[in-house]
Order: sequence, then C-alpha cells, then structure tokens
Amino acid sequence: MTTLPFDPRPRRAAFRALHAEGCFVLPNPWDVGSARYLHGLGFAALASTSSGVAWSQGKPDGQLSLDETLAHLRDLAAATPLPVNADFGDGFGADTTAVERAVEQAIATGVAGLSIEDARGDAAAPLRPLDEAVARVRAARAAIDRSGEDVLLIGRAENFFVGRPDLDDAIARLRAYAAAGADCLYAPGISTRAQIEAVVAAVAPKPVNLLVGSAVPFTLQDIAAMGVRRVSVGGAMARSAWGGMMRASTLLANEGRFDGFADAASGAALNQLFR
Repeated sequence: MTTLPFDPRPRRAAFRALHAEGCFVLPNPWDVGSARYLHGLGFAALASTSSGVAWSQGKPDGQLSLDETLAHLRDLAAATPLPVNADFGDGFGADTTAVERAVEQAIATGVAGLSIEDARGDAAAPLRPLDEAVARVRAARAAIDRSGEDVLLIGRAENFFVGRPDLDDAIARLRAYAAAGADCLYAPGISTRAQIEAVVAAVAPKPVNLLVGSAVPFTLQDIAAMGVRRVSVGGAMARSAWGGMMRASTLLANEGRFDGFADAASGAALNQLFR
C-alpha cells in the first residue's frame, strides 16, 4: 500500500464500530476546508460527494476521472483525523478486473469505506443488469479482502435516482449486493417512512444508509427509530454553498446590489478556523 501520512487502521476500526448500533450523521464535504469545518463541529465521520467535488472543478457530476477522484480522496482523508467514506461511482472500470484495480487504489488513499453503485449513465437503460451489478460488487469485495484492510463496502441501488422508482427491484438489488459482500446498503432517493422501513427490514441485520438531501419531515431521532444506521447528505451542503454564491452574484450582476453578502461568514472567523 502507498505510504500514508497517517495510520488508517484506527479510523477504519472506528468507522466499522459506528455501524454496529445507533444512528450517526455522515456529512459530505467537498474540499479540505469544508472537511475541516465539519470536523470542528464534532461529527464522527465524513463522506465524499462526487457531485460536490465535480462542481468545484467546473464539471457535472460523474465526470471526474479516476485519477482526479483518487487525488480528492487523498486530500480529504488527510484533512482531518476522521474516517472518510468514498463516493466511488460505479467503480471506475469497464469490467470487473478494472473495478478491482480501481478499488485497490481507493483503499490506498486511506479511506475507511467506499460505495459501488449500479447506475451506468445510459438514459435509455440507466441501471446495470443485476448480474453485472453484482459482479462489480463482488470485484470490489475481492479487492478489499485481498488488501487485508478493514474497509467497509457499501452497495448502492440507484433506482430512485435514475427515474426508475421501483422499490421491489431496489430491494432485490440491495439483497443481492449484501449477499455479494456489501457491508452496508444504500438506496438513495427513498424518502417515505414506508420505503425506508421496508429497505431496513429487507437487508437486516446489515446497516442502511439514508440520503437526506433536502428539508424533510423527519428528525434524526425519527430516522433512527426507523432502524437507519447512518444518514448522509450527498451534495446538499455543496448545493447550499452554491445557492448562497449564486444568489449574491445574481443580485450583483442584475441589480447592482450587495444584499446577498448579508449572511456571509466572517473572514476573521474563517481565518481563525484554519489557523
């Protein structure tokens, strides 16, 4: 494994322990500064966001290369002492051999977990066939096992994210990913109590990640009572930051007004944070 500026083993052990009981929030920074800020708020772990980092590079979600993604993961993992879960797309490989190689490289960045999703970027057929998706999860599992590192593997069913909101199919996929070696299951886009509880029950006792990317009627306590183990926010924090910048700049460009700076963070506070 590539030499790291830290020992990833304690982080990986702590990350696995977080999944054993209770419910924790896994916020998604998009750069080193946002990671350090979230660490300062007391969160126990962080997760990357493919969309957030892509936007910061002037690209749409899903357009970062493997090398760009690995560089970002190295920066994020080194930014704080917290475990980091990698949003690792579909595994960055045309076949399972390539997925294994990519996952090996992701492990070498020091991350404590990584996800493999079943979307394939084809509008006509946005989900991979189940056997193909399962093979990619198995490839990721094989790479982790071969490394000897305690890195969590998250299997993602993208049905609700790609316009195919079929709960039964999503559950069938998650069960298959669990059988293929996924430690944690994730169906981004499910949002109702019935959907969430159905997913939790279907893959129990394995932990479930819930995406909350907008204002919802549930509190964290409500979500924990449904049996969810961890809650991530995806690109929501990056979108919130972009929202503030877009409002301020639009007012300035269209009306010559500076009102959009009213809620800006203090420069002195930011300098103190990063000192």
